[in-house]
Amino acid sequence: MNTAFFKTVTLVLGLSSAAWAQAVEVKFEPVAPNVYAHVGDIEGRTYENEALNANIGLVVTPAGAVLIDSGASFQGARQIAEAVKKVTPQPIKWVINTGGQDHRWLGNGYFKAQGAELIAHADAEADMKARGPEHLRVNAPVLKEKMDGTELTLPTRWLKDANTKLELGGTVIEVVHRKGGHTPGDSMVWLPQSGVVFTGDVVYVDRILGLHPVSKTKTWVESFEALEALSPKVVVPGHGSVTTLAKAQADTGNLLKALRAHMGKAVADGTDMSTAIKSFDATPYKHLKHVDVWLPQLSNLTYLEMEQE
Repeated sequence: MNTAFFKTVTLVLGLSSAAWAQAVEVKFEPVAPNVYAHVGDIEGRTYENEALNANIGLVVTPAGAVLIDSGASFQGARQIAEAVKKVTPQPIKWVINTGGQDHRWLGNGYFKAQGAELIAHADAEADMKARGPEHLRVNAPVLKEKMDGTELTLPTRWLKDANTKLELGGTVIEVVHRKGGHTPGDSMVWLPQSGVVFTGDVVYVDRILGLHPVSKTKTWVESFEALEALSPKVVVPGHGSVTTLAKAQADTGNLLKALRAHMGKAVADGTDMSTAIKSFDATPYKHLKHVDVWLPQLSNLTYLEMEQE
């Protein structure tokens, strides 16, 4: 690897997603030889960012390209495809959806029309079917005409195992799944030859993670532990800057474990939810964007989850 490439990787590792906060521009930057990432906005979905407020991955092989997540709309997917063309003339052979959140798969229709195979873990199927219509409904008034052409297009290949090894053009691509976390179908895409992992929504950095009624912190911790077992050189999170395992642990793993430990003890001790939420020590996570607004909600949902366990 030459000096120029090292400088590029160093730049990308320190890249803040805020660079794209004003207007969407899909641009893939190298994170390893033939491996690229687009770092999305870390704010909410807006007309300007076209709901591309998540990271997208690209792997280029001699036999074709692999796209990791397809964006939140048909129009957004077209922009992603144009950005891929600036990196490689190789056609996109596979699109791997890392979960059931809108910006992971609602662009599938565009790529299916181009002949790509759509891949996801089978645990995502029910979630995609159940929440897909809601994603369309919620995004429509935000994206307006930028949602034109967007239809619910499910993956065409469902993976069943905890670890699925794929290979394209000599590049090994392993899909790692531990029953999800943020969504039931959350999976990571591991590239052992380059030491890069695309975590999907298993990892958030720079901003606080999100929980939904479909989220489960117990399996999310298991997914995070599977990430730690990989010992990746480069972590491309679902949201936030391209980073290291240590940063992923600080911003996501430690928070999940702390929430579960605190709320689990509160439930066991019979401490009421309000007291448990107020007594959670948020100090180590104050650097995360939106922490003051969203942490009470995360604490609430974690408490309720642990009451049911």
